[in-house]
Amino acid sequence: MPTAAAGALASAFWQFSLAFYARPGVAAACIELQDNASADVNVMFYMLFLATQRRQIGHVDAAHIDASIKAWREIAVVPLRTLRRRLKTGVEPIAGADTEALRSAVKRIELEAERIEQEWLERSVPVSIGRPAASPLAAARANLDAYGALCGGLPEAPLEILLNAYARTP
Repeated sequence: MPTAAAGALASAFWQFSLAFYARPGVAAACIELQDNASADVNVMFYMLFLATQRRQIGHVDAAHIDASIKAWREIAVVPLRTLRRRLKTGVEPIAGADTEALRSAVKRIELEAERIEQEWLERSVPVSIGRPAASPLAAARANLDAYGALCGGLPEAPLEILLNAYARTP
């Protein structure tokens, strides 16, 4: 997920993602959603970013957004993440301690792939998508519900952590 070291993109979406990911509990909740519900954290964050604009999307828009970036996620982001995680413990006959420099390099590349994904989402999916919402929090809940339906449901506990962290958005 985003870190300042991943790139110098000064977009509003990237800045939102950096600040949101740094909130207590968000990183762990994102990893749980990513690993246990096959959720794309960058797509979820774009759904929350849309909510900051009081934009509420439905299932069709959520599916369109996810489908628009699916190939990039499957060809670039997920394989890099898998490799980075695998290098942590080493790959026989090479020990994890001996792969740390390579793992760090892969992590930087993975973060750059995620930054590229976010940049593409922001450039290609207009913030005017969907319809106006009563409040940013109502939009956030509706947007994550729409994305969750696409994923076959998002686990309630990490979803609530994200929504509670979002509710504290200035």
